[in-house]
Amino acid sequence: MSLRARAWHRSNTFVHAEFPAERLAAERQATVSICLPARNEARTIGPILEQLLPLRQLGVVDQVAVLDNSTDGTAEIARGLGAEVHDQEQLMPELGPVLGKGDAMWRALPVLNGELICFLDADSERLGPHFVCGLLGPLLLREEISLVKGFYRRPFRVGETVFPDGGGRVTELTARPLLNLFYPDLAGIEQPLAGELAARRELLERLPFVTGYGVDIALLLDAYREVGLDAIAQVDLEVRQNAHQPLRDLGPMAYSVLHAVALRLEREGRLRGPLPAGFISPGDAGAKPPAVEPVERPPIARLRAAA
Repeated sequence: MSLRARAWHRSNTFVHAEFPAERLAAERQATVSICLPARNEARTIGPILEQLLPLRQLGVVDQVAVLDNSTDGTAEIARGLGAEVHDQEQLMPELGPVLGKGDAMWRALPVLNGELICFLDADSERLGPHFVCGLLGPLLLREEISLVKGFYRRPFRVGETVFPDGGGRVTELTARPLLNLFYPDLAGIEQPLAGELAARRELLERLPFVTGYGVDIALLLDAYREVGLDAIAQVDLEVRQNAHQPLRDLGPMAYSVLHAVALRLEREGRLRGPLPAGFISPGDAGAKPPAVEPVERPPIARLRAAA
């Protein structure tokens, strides 16, 4: 890492234990929303909400919302436990079908009422209240922080066998090399693709949202451009366990990350476009597009100003 990245890592890296729920409830001066985009997460949404909903009673958060796009009863489970549930397709329906997680996050901003917004993935198997407290802590207690990323160890599970490390293959083989090459100030980010993040609403409303898998690294790069390195922090959340994709499915995911980074390099004048829109694998008859086309939604604040 560069000297600046190393200095940032020392000063802006925290551990979740620094921010117990009781401390946040006593000291917070901002409203907080938790948001979980979910697609067919009936297996995990219940255990997650059972951990998170008590934070509302403790006074740590004000809103727990699930953005549902499921056919397996995820919404019914979430609603039955007391979470606020929004059908993704009913958020800005004039834009047509929701184009993946990033699109759902962007469309949810008008229905999330917190001054601070915490996004969490709904497929985690070991997600506890410390995820929320850790992510919110730097925002609630340090006014100069605008965006917080979570990081953790990623066990790799094959059948019934679990290896202590080895998850996060797209991070290690795509995202981390890209940051080291083109954004060395961000080389100290432990998990640039982490779906666990918290940010100030006013920042999120100034950023575009990539609709597909590239949303997390795009938000990181755009926040870095908008508010600078010192306004970004990261928090150690210990361990995250989730299902792993087959190796062949990682190509389109890595392509989405690369496309999001390349688009920003093009805007900065460091890469000449236009960028191709297809993803080709050996044996394909032709260009095979990624699962979610690389579309970007404009900043919500820009839409509001134009209205």
